[in-house]
Amino acid sequence: MSDYEILDERFAALIIGHARLEKLWTGCRWAEGPVYVPAAKSVLWSDIPNDRVMRFDETDGSVSVFESPCGYHNGHTLDQAGRVIACEHGGRRVTRLEPDGRWSMLADSHDGRRLNSPNDVVVKSDGSIWFTDPTYGIDSNYEGHAAASEIGASHVYRIDAATGAVRPVVTDRIKPNGLAFSPDESLLYVADTGASHVPGLPRAIHAYDLSASGETIGPARTFAVCEAGFFDGFRVDRDGNVWASSADSVRVYARDGSLIGRIPIPEIVSNLCFGGPKRNRLYITAQSSLYAIYVNNHPPGW
Repeated sequence: MSDYEILDERFAALIIGHARLEKLWTGCRWAEGPVYVPAAKSVLWSDIPNDRVMRFDETDGSVSVFESPCGYHNGHTLDQAGRVIACEHGGRRVTRLEPDGRWSMLADSHDGRRLNSPNDVVVKSDGSIWFTDPTYGIDSNYEGHAAASEIGASHVYRIDAATGAVRPVVTDRIKPNGLAFSPDESLLYVADTGASHVPGLPRAIHAYDLSASGETIGPARTFAVCEAGFFDGFRVDRDGNVWASSADSVRVYARDGSLIGRIPIPEIVSNLCFGGPKRNRLYITAQSSLYAIYVNNHPPGW
């Protein structure tokens, strides 16, 4: 299997020809939610069905269990202070890891009703926290605890940095999943994996224009459609390219939505993140394993 498939010369500029895909560790049931933690020189990621968070130490390549049980964590990110923020399927909440090692609750309900099972999360430059809330963690006992949805729908929510208020901002998706902002934060990208529940629904990433205040959004438009499986988690680089998961590869899309290249992965890709001291190492969670490959780009701000 080739390490790259170049479909457009724009992708050739984003890769390092002699860099190779590395399988760093295997042994998960469903690997998800990677986040690079610079202060710890580590990648944390979820093994959802096993109810544990794993840790890869980039200084020596060792892997250990960071926390178990963990409330069936899924997606992770860092806030502006470098603290880990987690989406918990089991607790049906969004939490933050404090310096004293305790997890504080940021959101667990809206309008008096419990959230479904927060899935993925990003932090905007104004400190607000945006997260998706499909039902995968309550659909069965495999990735959480089976339960009925109290909200009766799946939305993208925003937690206000100043007040902690939780409100829905995207309400037109079936199962919102991965999400990310464009580098200038003028766009919010949201993946919809609703075809898992609604046959025939487009397996797409949708783009929303953000208002000048960054608090409200415009109508959705389709950014890209996945030809293999689903778009789950994804990241945006400093040039606005979208690096997205799929059933057979990491798929890279230019800002205009063109598929410009692929990094084939021998397992179903769930999510990814940029890491390493120079943020040019792409860490990839895929089914049972953690992979990595060095690329010629970085996340916004690098």
